[in-house]
Amino acid sequence: MTERSARRSALTTAWLVVALLWPVALLNYLDRQLMASMKTSVMESIPSIGNDENWGYMLGQFKWVYAAVSPLGGLLADRLGRRWVICGSLFVWSAVTWWTGHVTSYQELLWARSAMGISEACYIPAALALIADHHTGATRSRAVGLHQMAIYCGVILGGFGGYVADDPRLGWRSAFDACGIVGMAYALPLALLLRDGVRPTVENEDRGTGIFSTLAALLANPAFILLVLYFTLPALAGWVVRDWMPSILKERFAIGQGQAGVSATLYWQLAAIAGAAAGGWLADRWMERSQRGRINTSALGMTLIVVALFGTALAFGDGGGGSLGAAIAALVVFGLGWGLFDINNMPILCQIAPPRQRATGYGLMNMVSIACGGLADWGFGGLRDRGVPLAVIFSGFATCAIVSVILVLLIRPRHATAGD
Repeated sequence: MTERSARRSALTTAWLVVALLWPVALLNYLDRQLMASMKTSVMESIPSIGNDENWGYMLGQFKWVYAAVSPLGGLLADRLGRRWVICGSLFVWSAVTWWTGHVTSYQELLWARSAMGISEACYIPAALALIADHHTGATRSRAVGLHQMAIYCGVILGGFGGYVADDPRLGWRSAFDACGIVGMAYALPLALLLRDGVRPTVENEDRGTGIFSTLAALLANPAFILLVLYFTLPALAGWVVRDWMPSILKERFAIGQGQAGVSATLYWQLAAIAGAAAGGWLADRWMERSQRGRINTSALGMTLIVVALFGTALAFGDGGGGSLGAAIAALVVFGLGWGLFDINNMPILCQIAPPRQRATGYGLMNMVSIACGGLADWGFGGLRDRGVPLAVIFSGFATCAIVSVILVLLIRPRHATAGD
């Protein structure tokens, strides 16, 4: 095989990996979004949930468990290989999704969401690291962007869950049954077709392979600490938008559960897909001229998020002001910014950490970000029960996003070698 044909074969395999992971990423977030879109039906079916604060605690419980397990999931992917971690994670979380459709009490729901957190935590660090292994710098942002688009499509499909829940022939439990069965069925062919990539050897890479040496190297890296903080602050708003926006729109604008779920997911997720496509292309092209291309693209996205969060605060202004259209418009801007931000986190991590630290590094990023997201969900429920205005809450999120813009611009990438 000539060098040219070998490169072509490697590139084909690299894109096949993204295609195989696409349905997995979609299911990963579809399973999560269903719960947010079906809130009213679930709470009616399980009266022991009680109030919004308990609902928020349940959402937070998933994230705290997910956060605690994420570094372990990353370490397993770095040590044992990405393929088996991904396939095992998919099968187990799909089984838990099926179980969720059969719970009858708040305590059972908490246990199910905890088990979901354990199983899903292993997927994202392993999947993004596998994509980075297969895709060199020339296509990395676009490949990650295509994978993230599946997440956005999963959220969109989950947004239609409200219609399923409202249909007396179906109900909310049937949606969890169906998603669980599909995921378990896909795990076997995925295990047969997916392949781990050959991780490049980078000159001057830290050769330590132990768990503690990996963690110590990451925590001693100032750029990594900045990236963790940058990754975390906008997630406070991101999780509240995903988990609470359907119920916010339903209550604020007196619309049905189905319409609220779609309005809270469809438009901004479509915008996120557009932002991911544009951001992947822009970041890869910008990298041809500057090592800060991906950082600058991400900062641009975060700036749009700042604008969107202040716009959301205005749309939910005090005194009954604002409108559904204004809220959706603000969410569209949020989605565009989120797409640019979201797809460049792993590529930026690749600029500051060697290959054997990347899944672990992303696991640590997930740990901090999602743990704080859980606190945001729980705290938001408590604030809503206490009548704190939505405009005040979203203005606080916007302030956090402003700090994030500053943090990402302080990151200094290391010089990456060809093919890294």
